[in-house]
Amino acid sequence: MENLKRELKKVIVEQDELIEYSLISLLSGGHVLIEGVPGLAKTLMIKTLSKALDLDFKRIQFTPDLMPADVTGIKVFNMQTREFELKKGPVFTNFLLADEINRTPPKTQAGLLEAMAENTVSIDGELLELPSPYMVFATQNPLEYEGTYPLPEALVDRFLMKILIDYPSKNAETEIIKRYNSGFSSIDLDKCDIKVVCTANDILSLRESVQNVKVEEALMEYMVSIVSETRNNPLIDIGSSPRGTIALLQCSKACAAYEGRDFVIPEDIKKMAIPTLRHRIILKPELELEGVKADEVLKDILSKLKVPR
Repeated sequence: MENLKRELKKVIVEQDELIEYSLISLLSGGHVLIEGVPGLAKTLMIKTLSKALDLDFKRIQFTPDLMPADVTGIKVFNMQTREFELKKGPVFTNFLLADEINRTPPKTQAGLLEAMAENTVSIDGELLELPSPYMVFATQNPLEYEGTYPLPEALVDRFLMKILIDYPSKNAETEIIKRYNSGFSSIDLDKCDIKVVCTANDILSLRESVQNVKVEEALMEYMVSIVSETRNNPLIDIGSSPRGTIALLQCSKACAAYEGRDFVIPEDIKKMAIPTLRHRIILKPELELEGVKADEVLKDILSKLKVPR
């Protein structure tokens, strides 16, 4: 993972949390929802990651007129052979960037649901396997609401974690413009000397090793307590489902592996609790009107629960 991180740093300045959480999700075999204003290197990071892993990358710009078949593909009639032929959509890739996913209607958003949940796509009754590894990075802009469609809960719940990214620091932004002034181009990554440091088989092997990371029963009970508190907290309208507990377990194990350990410690759980649960809870409407964020409520829950030692 350190080699992979080094290659990403050749292109990405700062954004340490985006890189770390994305790699932990990669180890976990889950999908990521990234929220941040345009121009914060979301697309650039995913493209660079695909080059360093030598995996296929495709991007879909979600728009209001996009149809499900534009995502998954469609069967078309070939006049010469007199048979229907499958034209695969961009969903057939290793890394899929679903850019501004909240700009397309729920019907089209649902086109990703089967792919994210089962790693398969159904087209005209035919079940097709997606490449492995397969990972969706979806982005949404938190500032614009006109012409957008809130993601259905069923789709949001399929994302292993939600990553929030902010503007770079002054020093990082200075470094960015220095690189561009020296000839760097985000369009031509070949000039950045990105080396392939890991393959698809390596990733699948790493995922198997993550499954062998040890978790003590007391730590499992701690995870359950955190998620259970989201269902009983008076500030939360709807708490996380058991899928949130499973996501917390997966990410905690991957976080331990990312740090070079074969066992989970409480700090792994506390670190992963917010990105894995922030999109799985719904606050009371009056709190949202007051500007209270899910992260604040989750931090309060973590501060009050006894940590096993």
